[in-house]
Amino acid sequence: MATPNHTSPSHSLFILLGIPGLEDQHTWISLPFLLSYLVAVLGNSLLVFIIMTERSLHEPMYFFLCMLGVADLILSTTTVPKALAIFWFHAGEISLDGCVTQIFFIHATFIAESGILLAMAFDRYVAICDPLRYTTVLSRAVIIRVGLAVVLRSFSVILPDVFLVKRLPFCHSNMLPHTYCEHMAVAKFACAYIRVNVWYGLSVLLSTVVVDALLILVSYIFILNAVFQLPSRGALQKALGTCGSHLGVISMFYLPGIFTIIAQRFEHHVPPYIHILLANVCMLAPPMLNPIIYGVKTRQIRECVVSTLSSQWKLC
Repeated sequence: MATPNHTSPSHSLFILLGIPGLEDQHTWISLPFLLSYLVAVLGNSLLVFIIMTERSLHEPMYFFLCMLGVADLILSTTTVPKALAIFWFHAGEISLDGCVTQIFFIHATFIAESGILLAMAFDRYVAICDPLRYTTVLSRAVIIRVGLAVVLRSFSVILPDVFLVKRLPFCHSNMLPHTYCEHMAVAKFACAYIRVNVWYGLSVLLSTVVVDALLILVSYIFILNAVFQLPSRGALQKALGTCGSHLGVISMFYLPGIFTIIAQRFEHHVPPYIHILLANVCMLAPPMLNPIIYGVKTRQIRECVVSTLSSQWKLC
């Protein structure tokens, strides 16, 4: 932990180094970054467009999916373009204000995605376990309130991070071995006590993402219990297909984070570039795979996408 003694002026400019130890591979590493970003932007933009314009998709599950697509666009656009600039042009310079802004949007969007996945799990729980009350429980007013709650929660719990980082003096190295600014990765370079940062970051993680994951787990225990009691084989297959796509998205969101935490636990035995690559997987995998999983697994979305692309092709 950093000491509180510092005499040099605090840095206002940082240099993001990308992935130290793999500098000679930056050009090749940039290719999956670019591919994942293009898929994320095109896939999520198409998903949001289809859901907003197709009236048959104006249902709670698809509104939540639309929110997830918007969050994915924000998350990937906040991180990947800067990483590509580092890989291609060695343009790793970022101001303290720019770094803090990136921290805010990355963490706020990540927590918002966790809240959206919880809302989607609740949607599936009501649809399968209490279908007769589905339209009553998940009315348009309820969906709007849930969306506002997700956004307000993410912004309110992450806003203190801005002040916790801004208050720190950075009088040692301003070279950050990362592709983006992350709260604790930046705080470790401060020449002051960061215990408040450590404990606040941990409390935010436990009270949001961990609680969301536990509630999603509980909801799916009830959901799967109800699904396997369905008398009709067709209804069983349909329910499992819908739940399967959602569980796939949940896995892509939480599993990379779990691997990152495990790697940090054994940081003395794991090369630094492994930490950075795993952290980037958390930012790259969900935005890229979410529209693919839902586009393939959800028949209504697949049909709307095919219909839209076919009509556009005929116009051309």
